[in-house]
Amino acid sequence: MDLIQWLGDDMSTKVFSYLDDPRDLIRVSVVSRSWKKIVIQNDLCKRLCLKMFPEISGLVHSIEVDNVIELDGNLLERNHKIYACLAFGLTPMRNNCISKSLFASSTNDDWDENFKNTLEPGDGNEDGPSYWSSIGQSDPSIPEALVYKLCSNICLVSEIHIQPYQDYFEDDCPIYSAKAVRFRLGCERHDMEVESNTVVPDSLTFNEDFKWTYTSPVFPMSHDDMLQTFKLPEPVLFGGDVLLVELLGRIKEKEDNLFYICISHVQVVGRTISPPFIVRKCERGGCSLRYFSHVHRGVWCRCRFIGGGGRWGDC
Repeated sequence: MDLIQWLGDDMSTKVFSYLDDPRDLIRVSVVSRSWKKIVIQNDLCKRLCLKMFPEISGLVHSIEVDNVIELDGNLLERNHKIYACLAFGLTPMRNNCISKSLFASSTNDDWDENFKNTLEPGDGNEDGPSYWSSIGQSDPSIPEALVYKLCSNICLVSEIHIQPYQDYFEDDCPIYSAKAVRFRLGCERHDMEVESNTVVPDSLTFNEDFKWTYTSPVFPMSHDDMLQTFKLPEPVLFGGDVLLVELLGRIKEKEDNLFYICISHVQVVGRTISPPFIVRKCERGGCSLRYFSHVHRGVWCRCRFIGGGGRWGDC
């Protein structure tokens, strides 16, 4: 006798709902037709995916399928396959989703105070202090900006960590923090072949050359050298791979009577989503995930995705 017939549908569903690994649900669904029916009709893959990654429950309004109106003619079976792929595609929480530094709005000393130093944890290494410093300004209200490239085109970002730099070589051990910080997430509007870790070119403008799909509130920054956590109001799912850190206001001036901002380290905490998904921004707000049931072939593909950064032919 089939176990499903012996237990009944309700009890079988309850038993299967205790499985906490999507691989086990997939194995269960291939045992027999009756087992597969229980898994699919009760949306167990979707329920497990949202249980494993509750951050996405309020963010993803819908999951669309490439050019296919109904996958295998059944909406429930479509959801089963899509959410199984999504559960496998979402990576574990990463302490740092940054892949490299792109630009700094200014740099005081490109050799010792380079922007790339903010990729290294802590405020020093065997070679000495490790930090980035802006140029000095007489006006403490002038902001600075750091631009990073993330490690995936689809990220679910929950919080960002920043460690201001404290200079122990000066008499009063000053901390060169900013007064506040704001974050923007998005993508490049066009391909820019610019060497990493350089000062932002004069021709580059952050609003014209980048498309920002998310802007955070302004967070006050503590005047200490600890790794500070800036938790976003809710996790942000976005299709893009660029982070802009806006450092707003200066506190400390040096002996030259100019104000500086110095940062030791920046981290982005979140998850990445691997293929076959991309993010599509919705006009009404929120976003949807686009699932490719085939091997995506870029501009030659018959689906309507037309290239990097989550751009669509029908958007």
